[in-house]
Amino acid sequence: MFELGSLMKQAQEMSGKLQEMSGKLKELRVSGSSMGGMVTVEMNGMQEMIHCKIDPALIAKGDAELLEELIVSAVNEAVNESRRVSAESMSSLSEGMDMGALGQALNGLMPK
Repeated sequence: MFELGSLMKQAQEMSGKLQEMSGKLKELRVSGSSMGGMVTVEMNGMQEMIHCKIDPALIAKGDAELLEELIVSAVNEAVNESRRVSAESMSSLSEGMDMGALGQALNGLMPK
């Protein structure tokens, strides 16, 4: 049988860790680039774009279609990196927690 007090303590710990992790992800910075760095995008761990830099020489070419493709490519690279780093960070949240107790508690609350 599970202990409700222990389960509640774990839930409070998890809530605190989630808040802390959210703050860390907001501060985390990753980047993506295309065409050898002519377009660079910076994002945080929440997949919010923070900055976009476009080489003036690329703008001078006047090729809007190429520029659009390069921006999309750089953004996708940054999103993928942000997701990877975020997933690594989130996996550390459950370290040391007895997730089996949570399952037992939920099963105990379900009508039979």
